[in-house]
Amino acid sequence: MTAYLQSLMGFEAGWFVGTLALILLIALPLMLAVAMIIYVDRKIWAAMALRRGPNVVGPFGLLQSFADGLKVFLQETIIPSGANKGLFLLAPIITFTVALLAWAVIPFGENMVLANINIGLLYILAVSSLGVYGVVIAGWASNSKYPFFSAMRAAAQMISYEVSIGFVIIAVVLMAGSFNMQDIIIAQKSHLLGINAYGINPLLFPMAVVFLISSLAETARTPFDLTEAESELVAGYQTEYSSMSFALFWLGEYANVLLMCTLNAILFWGGWLPPIDWAPLYMVPGIIWLFAKIFFFFFIFSWVKATVPRYRYDQLMRLGWKIFLPLSLFWVFLVSGYQMIDKFGLPL
Repeated sequence: MTAYLQSLMGFEAGWFVGTLALILLIALPLMLAVAMIIYVDRKIWAAMALRRGPNVVGPFGLLQSFADGLKVFLQETIIPSGANKGLFLLAPIITFTVALLAWAVIPFGENMVLANINIGLLYILAVSSLGVYGVVIAGWASNSKYPFFSAMRAAAQMISYEVSIGFVIIAVVLMAGSFNMQDIIIAQKSHLLGINAYGINPLLFPMAVVFLISSLAETARTPFDLTEAESELVAGYQTEYSSMSFALFWLGEYANVLLMCTLNAILFWGGWLPPIDWAPLYMVPGIIWLFAKIFFFFFIFSWVKATVPRYRYDQLMRLGWKIFLPLSLFWVFLVSGYQMIDKFGLPL
């Protein structure tokens, strides 16, 4: 599309319009997806508790998220008198923007990626690390003790689990031999027993589990939602927010949840490849397989939220630093050792 627009409008104007169109092609459906997964999230929780969930607004309650969005849009934006106004308003914008940036390198199918860069995985790791700034700024700028405690918790929690996520990613990169997202997916084709996934490899399956649990912690989902523990911190860093500033936090949070579900699917379960390397399955578009895998992981996220009680903060830190960090570091040595033996053979 970009090449066609460049032929009509010239190189620079065509590139700008084409890239903008592709960005909107990702961002707008993503916002719609966020609205719908909030609905799905609530339906899953309701089903787990033998309730009906949203069922009034629209057919089967499908328009409930849009009604909620309209409600917060029409509310008044209240800024506490003691807050730092500029930073207070900047924080949700940072959270929302950073949540969208990472999707630039996500491959939705073969040749279906906005920016197919060689360091796509490093880009995602760097961009997702910026998300903590929105939370910390929100907590500090609110000039209130509960948001501030929440911000401190969020900073410690995200740093703790990004370390283990980083080592897990190193193990995947060692197996794939590339930081490029498409190359990582293609490297999983017929990986073991004709299955397109690293997750079935006994060497990488433990890392798939560690990455899934770390994803829950990184997105502050139950049982790791210590940043929003309502029994202790009211609503955490969002306590003083209302109207669209509050909605931006929610949109950013669920966009991050979708991103982590997508990364689970791409890094360990074949991304847009079908589950089995069987020719008829390739007739189904890759984007359908990717969406099915994303939904499966989102169901796990919701299932855990509906059934698992919240950790204490010392348990959260212990899991991150005393269990996941040494385990993932050991697995990096294990995978690199396997790769060396596979490539050069056993030393005599």
